[in-house]
Amino acid sequence: MDLALISLIAASTAFVGTHFAMSHPLRAPLVRALGPGGFMGIYSLVSAACMVWMYFAFVAAGAGTPPLWSGFGDFAWMSASFLTLLALILFAGSLIGNPALPAPGAEDAARAEVSGVFKVTRHPMMWGFALWGASHMIAAPTARTLIVASAIIFLALVGAYMQDRKKRVLMGDAWAQWQVKTTYWPRWERILQVGVFPLVGGTALWLALTYIHIPLGGWEAGIWRWV
Repeated sequence: MDLALISLIAASTAFVGTHFAMSHPLRAPLVRALGPGGFMGIYSLVSAACMVWMYFAFVAAGAGTPPLWSGFGDFAWMSASFLTLLALILFAGSLIGNPALPAPGAEDAARAEVSGVFKVTRHPMMWGFALWGASHMIAAPTARTLIVASAIIFLALVGAYMQDRKKRVLMGDAWAQWQVKTTYWPRWERILQVGVFPLVGGTALWLALTYIHIPLGGWEAGIWRWV
């Protein structure tokens, strides 16, 4: 196997492994030792280091790697673009009233009436990341893309499940109520019920990010492939 791909596998494994370790078994002892601010600093530093490693390993693997199966065609791009749009709608909506985020008022948010993207899933940000990974696997099925996308999908969906367990301990009855009112698995039939901000904000993000994909990624994405 190519050394760059081995490095990319190692970086992706480190990225996922350190996230799980610092979010769960190591979180409490690190917070006790470093305080909340110190813990967040270490968490951010380790995550950033792993991401930089992944980036350089990804670049070293080369953009000219042939796809493992048919990709890069119009149908694949349309499917990937649609999944990315869904991902960004969920992501945009997840920034408002999300009890999973470490912010003041999380327990009140968990006890509130379900609204926005939380009608679809209680883990909209995680599912957004997973859909992003799936879209790239469809559109660009090269070895290097599959490695990174698989790591992101695994981290997002297993991380969401583990987050439920952690939040039940940290938030008690508030999170238990939130779980009863919401679902882990998305209910896609509700996507048009999420409200104006997720739909408009997610679409705006989609247009912007797919546009800058041209200079940054070297490929047209979204509608820009045909415009």
